[in-house]
Amino acid sequence: MEVMYIIIALLAGSGIGYGVNLFIKGKTIRDATEQSARMIDDARKEGATIVADSQLEAKEIIFAAKTQSDSEAKERLKEASAIEKRNHQREEMLDNKLAQIDKREQEIRKNEQSLADRAKHVDAVKIEVENLRKEQIAKLEEICGMDSKQAKKELMDSLESEARHEAAKLMKQIQDEAEAEADKKAKRILSTAIQRYSADVVSARTVSVVNLPSEEMKGRIIGREGRNIRSIEAVTGVDLIIDDTPDAVIVSSFDPIKREIARLSLETLVVDGRIHPSRIEEVVEKVTKEINEGVWESGQQATFELGLHGINPELIKLIGKLKYRTSFSQNVYQHSLEVAHLCGIIAAELGVNQKIAKRIGLLHDIGKAVDHEVEGSHAIIGAEVAKRYGETGKIVDAIASHHNEAEVNSVYGFLVQAADSLSAARPGARREMLENYIKRLSELESIASSFDGVAKAYAVQAGREVRVMVDVDKVNDEGSDLLAKDISKAIEEKLTYPGQIRVMVIRESRAIQFAK
Repeated sequence: MEVMYIIIALLAGSGIGYGVNLFIKGKTIRDATEQSARMIDDARKEGATIVADSQLEAKEIIFAAKTQSDSEAKERLKEASAIEKRNHQREEMLDNKLAQIDKREQEIRKNEQSLADRAKHVDAVKIEVENLRKEQIAKLEEICGMDSKQAKKELMDSLESEARHEAAKLMKQIQDEAEAEADKKAKRILSTAIQRYSADVVSARTVSVVNLPSEEMKGRIIGREGRNIRSIEAVTGVDLIIDDTPDAVIVSSFDPIKREIARLSLETLVVDGRIHPSRIEEVVEKVTKEINEGVWESGQQATFELGLHGINPELIKLIGKLKYRTSFSQNVYQHSLEVAHLCGIIAAELGVNQKIAKRIGLLHDIGKAVDHEVEGSHAIIGAEVAKRYGETGKIVDAIASHHNEAEVNSVYGFLVQAADSLSAARPGARREMLENYIKRLSELESIASSFDGVAKAYAVQAGREVRVMVDVDKVNDEGSDLLAKDISKAIEEKLTYPGQIRVMVIRESRAIQFAK
């Protein structure tokens, strides 16, 4: 029963639950339906609002676009009007220019016609003038008694003479102005250089002579069957000349070093008295060593005295060898030192490098140390030697050109030429044979006298100056300058001489009257 009651209770509970559930579901559906209807209504209202807003916004956008479009249209219309106006103005300007061009073309045609008419008139006038000129020339030829060619020649000669006269005057004026400045400056520089450098008068023998205590010594030098003299000549490489010269033996050789070695060796043997082949070899070897040491010391002394550094040792030896070389009886070593000092002084006055100038001056005659061994001019040989031993191109060019045997490429070339001339031309620097001296003076006077208008010519100051007296009727003042230039040029071409020669042309007139 209890089970039944339980079952009945369960059934009753189930039915009640089912009923309650149905009630709840029915209420929920109604609520959901009502809520859905409300949501649909709200959605419809909201959609209508959105549509209205969108329509309003679209109208505003359309209005703004229309406004902007109208504004742009107005601007474009305004621009089109302006462009049209400018085009119209340009068309008017083009029309005006075309009108002006047409007017100018008409004027040009008129001018061309006028020029053609004038050309015809000018041609007619030319023909008329030419006829008149021929008539006048014929009348002039008839009056003066000469044809046109002769008259033209006389006129050309007159014009040439006048032009020469004017050119001579102008040349003299220019030359005087240039010489006034250049001569003043050159004299100042050279006088300063000469005053600042003072050297002894140097002269050296060109032939070595050994004095003997007696004539007996000649036989001892010759030796038995000539063995001593043959030994001396073989060892030293010189020639001994034993002639009738009393108490003297002459040493002859083209090599100054060998000649000096032979001279000193012979003097030593004469003093010692022991003269035989073995002793000769011993003395010559000793003297050779002393000479070589002296050569090196002389070269070093020269570079030390001038303050020069970095000179190749071989060049220093060659500088020392110049001590035994003479040129026109002037010692080349002393001459080179003198030129180096003068170059340094002149370089200081000119404001150029003194070291380079001194170096060039010292080495300018270096070729004379080897010119007896090599063919060619000592200037060219010296330039090649200097180049071989590392001297710069500027120094090499100056050495090569110091006698104008090569082109002068720098101020140092002219500088060493001036210093070389100063050293060679100073009084007492060189000696020359009397015959050569007289011959040179005679040639100078002969060259000067060969020119037209020269009355007399005299070589003075040991051939350093030529004074020319001219005929006053044939040579005027301006012609004197031309004559001096021509004579100096002829002397340069025909004569060889150290230094320079001054040409002085003198023109004077004398008026003489007698009081009675």
